[in-house]
Amino acid sequence: MTNSSVPRRSVLRTMALAVALVGSATPVWDTAAIAAEPATYALTITHLDRTGHKTGNYETNVTGISGPGADQAVHPYDASGTTTVRLPKGRYLLDSSLTGGDKADGTDWIVQPRLDLDRDTTITVDARTTAPVDVRPPDRSADFQRSAMIVEVTHDGTTRMANIINSTPTLRVAHLGPDAEAGSVKQWFDAYWRAETAGYALGQTFTGTRALTGLTRQYSAQELATLRIRGAARPGTTGTASFDLQPTAGPTVGVAETLATPGTATFLVTPQRGTWDVSYAPASGPGAAPTRYFANRIAVRAGTTTTHTFDNAVFGPDLTDRPGVERDGDKITANVPMLADGDGHVPSSPAFDTASTTLHRNGVLVGTQSGTPGRAEFTVPSAPAAYRMTSTVNRKGAAGTATRVTASWTFDSGTTTGPTPTPVSVVRFSPELSPTGTAAANTALRVPVTVQGAAANGHTRSLKVSVSTDGGVSWTRAPVDRDAVTISNPKAGTGVSLRAELTDTGGNTLTQTVIDAYRTQ
Repeated sequence: MTNSSVPRRSVLRTMALAVALVGSATPVWDTAAIAAEPATYALTITHLDRTGHKTGNYETNVTGISGPGADQAVHPYDASGTTTVRLPKGRYLLDSSLTGGDKADGTDWIVQPRLDLDRDTTITVDARTTAPVDVRPPDRSADFQRSAMIVEVTHDGTTRMANIINSTPTLRVAHLGPDAEAGSVKQWFDAYWRAETAGYALGQTFTGTRALTGLTRQYSAQELATLRIRGAARPGTTGTASFDLQPTAGPTVGVAETLATPGTATFLVTPQRGTWDVSYAPASGPGAAPTRYFANRIAVRAGTTTTHTFDNAVFGPDLTDRPGVERDGDKITANVPMLADGDGHVPSSPAFDTASTTLHRNGVLVGTQSGTPGRAEFTVPSAPAAYRMTSTVNRKGAAGTATRVTASWTFDSGTTTGPTPTPVSVVRFSPELSPTGTAAANTALRVPVTVQGAAANGHTRSLKVSVSTDGGVSWTRAPVDRDAVTISNPKAGTGVSLRAELTDTGGNTLTQTVIDAYRTQ
């Protein structure tokens, strides 16, 4: 299957001729109207199969890139194997896929990145010029799933694309025509395979003057990086999650699979394809809104393993990619994800029961807003003042699912001339937990503590961490040592709650509490 990035248009324009009768039947031609129409040229394309005979089993696309024909996109066809179309002068991208009578023979895809149409032109698309695409994983038992090859051509600042997606590994490809300008042709190829214990995502990129003629690569295990997608489940539950995996850069198709949770999906990927993106949708209960986590630009390296765990404890606030609270003029806006999972992935629609954000100014209530956790907007007076903002989210569930999360910040603020971050911080707790958010009972657990936001990077004046094993009724201080605390876990079946009290070097404070951060088993 092939596709072009430009919408279809009629290739032929109707030339309007003005005829005036001046005392006789002799027409007078309006030369200005004729000159306004761009000249067109005949493009004749002949298609030959692998035996050298003309074939009608083809699909051809001609896409304008620059010149008067830049907005053209046509798909000429004639069952005889030879088709002619008239087009304005310009640079075009041509791609043609030819198939035989037997599906097992696969597809021949021929790409001409540079077709300069400035006269009547004849082109032969010949399947005998193609060479096989043979990109395989080290596991010979793996089954082919799909592949995608994309060609992108740029000329005079305009970019056009052509692609082919295959469900069989029998693709053959070839370049046609003259070389294009240096660096103007980019090409991506991604192939996905599945073995019993792992999937393979084998991607490559190319930049040059020509489209590929054949591609052969047999990967060894040492050349690949391991990417593990770990799906958690609430304590005592199971479910079926779904996820997508694809390269970050360039157009492509990805792989979409399901995952029984708790569980792990393993992929071996090509580091030279760049970083990788994963989106993950956990199993949702009856009536619950579906949510999705995103892990983008995952860096990988050959011979190493990278693991992303989704939807697992400790849930809590996260400021990885945002300031959290901003002031713009006389508006203060909060956007703090309150239920990011243990790896810092932010859910698109987190499950919760109630949520509110309250703002005080110089000790006087400005207002309270309910709805999405950690999101609110308040209008305040222009004069500088001392503020306290508190966001709380409650959700039902077993211990270990963060049944209540609260963050309270104090900061000073006055009017601004544009969006300006306010100095707020959060604390991340990152213990090694099982895929059900549990830790071993009656043992010592090291819990890394990470500061994000205004107090990060050496801007923390003080940080205190406390632990509760009775749902937050009483608290015990846990000293912070080398960016971690050590917790003596209680008996099995107990929920462990965590609290952080922080002051940054500017005097701004945070009090953050996670009730039922994890549980023991």
